[in-house]
Amino acid sequence: MRMIAASGSHELEIRRSRFLCALARVADEEEAAAFVAARKRAHRDATHNCSAYVVGEFGELTKSSDDGEPAGTAGIPMLEVLVRRGLTGTAAVVTRYFGGVKLGAGGLVRAYSQAVSEAVDAVGVVELRPVTRVEVTVDHALAGRFLGDLHAHGPQPSDVRYGEAVHAEVPVPSDALADFTAWAAEVTAGQARLRTVGTGHMEVPVTP
Repeated sequence: MRMIAASGSHELEIRRSRFLCALARVADEEEAAAFVAARKRAHRDATHNCSAYVVGEFGELTKSSDDGEPAGTAGIPMLEVLVRRGLTGTAAVVTRYFGGVKLGAGGLVRAYSQAVSEAVDAVGVVELRPVTRVEVTVDHALAGRFLGDLHAHGPQPSDVRYGEAVHAEVPVPSDALADFTAWAAEVTAGQARLRTVGTGHMEVPVTP
């Protein structure tokens, strides 16, 4: 599963028309619709505010709007860029300020596609990989080496707590859980105590 790395915007000019693409990370259709509505309010003086979004764990929910452009020349091309990039949890609004030169159907398709594609390139893409959250408990005498090796070579702990013992919560890639368990046992001479406390995802940058 992939998402944009962050919300952001990108602008380009084609034959005197301005195309401003804004992207947002969204959790569901409600957030996507709210983002689209907010962009329309912010740019109510624009010629068009065309939109597309993909949401759902597998990108199963999609919607697009041409907002007055000829049918099929804006929203669908924008949506196709998001789908082709394998993105979900992503909403796009391309605001157009007409510059006086008509682009024709083919020109509009290319312009709206380019606006979204360049915006995605500008903000970057991350891949969401499943992780298992593991709480590791070690005695204070072993904590220094364990945490040092973890910071140097392993997944970074999201939380470290000190009490009678040291507790570190570590997001471990789910397909590497067995290796992590073996490594923790080796580093602590079998003294580490591991407990699964949940699951989630970690974001890994995708190289273009």
